[in-house]
Amino acid sequence: MIPRYSRPEMAAIWSPETKFRIWYEIEAHACDAQADLGVIPRENAEAVRKAGDVAFDVARIDEIEALTRHDVIAFLTHLAEIVGHQQARFVHQGMTSSDVLDTAFAVQLVRAADILIADVQALLGVLERRAQEHKHTLRIGRSHGIHAEPTTLGLTFARFHAEMSRNLRRLRTAREEVATGAVSGAVGTFAHIDPAVEAHVCACMGLRPEPVSTQIIPRDRHAAFFAALGVVAGSVENIATEIRHMQRTEVLEAEEAFATGQKGSSAMPHKRNPVLSENLTGLARLVRMAVIPAMENVALWHERDISHSSVERAIGPDATVTLDFALARLTVVVERLVVHPDNMRANMDRLRGLVMSQGVLLALTQAGASREDAYRLVQRNAMKVWEDEGRDFRTELLADPEVTALIGAAGIEAAFDPGHHTRHVDTIFQRVFGDGG
Repeated sequence: MIPRYSRPEMAAIWSPETKFRIWYEIEAHACDAQADLGVIPRENAEAVRKAGDVAFDVARIDEIEALTRHDVIAFLTHLAEIVGHQQARFVHQGMTSSDVLDTAFAVQLVRAADILIADVQALLGVLERRAQEHKHTLRIGRSHGIHAEPTTLGLTFARFHAEMSRNLRRLRTAREEVATGAVSGAVGTFAHIDPAVEAHVCACMGLRPEPVSTQIIPRDRHAAFFAALGVVAGSVENIATEIRHMQRTEVLEAEEAFATGQKGSSAMPHKRNPVLSENLTGLARLVRMAVIPAMENVALWHERDISHSSVERAIGPDATVTLDFALARLTVVVERLVVHPDNMRANMDRLRGLVMSQGVLLALTQAGASREDAYRLVQRNAMKVWEDEGRDFRTELLADPEVTALIGAAGIEAAFDPGHHTRHVDTIFQRVFGDGG
């Protein structure tokens, strides 16, 4: 996580100040619940609650940790300095460090998920607007990087919208997955704390109690969360890769907006590069980098170990902050994308009609030719065009007596109607956007 690729709201979730504030809330809610149960005096719980008005001194906590070599003990020691050691003697009663760490991590992941969900929703709005704008803007579809058949730019955006809609569902599921807390004590048996304390803390923190915490929350939940982030990052790269392709000089069907005063190259003043989309490709790799370590965190020793801890200190902030930045950047790129419809049409015509070959093939079979004979006739004429840039596919077909004998000039002309390829665009849009399609 570096400032260059961070946005303030997401970065703030992972700041030491936020972390210690969440730790405090967990401890304070636990004291409230203990007081309600009559386990600790009410005045002690109220003294802890009053500490919430004081800003925690991160430097002081770090100073204590340098001596204790234990972050939670360092925090509790500092809290006792604020509350008063006698008044704070019941803080953390019956609890273990993981009760604080895991529950706080869940709160942070839930808050991060809420931002990411909002990010995807914003991107979906832009994708829908661009899809509607270019619903009938013809461009050539490609398979294997080779011209295939006509499609529309609107369908391209609609495809990305459908993909991101699936990602929205994945993020919501991921949020639900990690929204559990644990205040169950050492090895998770509630030996020294009442389960009612856990229920109270979780309710106050917007979480559900983990059914079996074994001192830590099971890491399959976190693996699913980071896997979902990895899929979203893959979709970010998918869209970015399409934009990078469209901006290639030989294609130039669309390009990133180029701001006044922007420079494309230190050596070549003419350059306008897809730097934002290339950046998004790299950021997606960083997010996916968190997935395998999160998966490997699932297998821990017995009731707990801390092999997952160092991993999560890194991937928690890094993956969420980076993905938040990437989604916001992608939204701007799509919103400001400069589209060149004339270049799209010119590219579609570069193969001089070859992209209409399937229409001719099907017309011939409809006219009675076997598929094998129809394919032979179409390919025979198509290869002439491939091998001689001076030839035109429609002209070659019109000059082929076997073809004209079957479908005539009118049949050939009908096969070259681009409207044939866009006649079901409304149906696809209806599937993607519903009544708004």
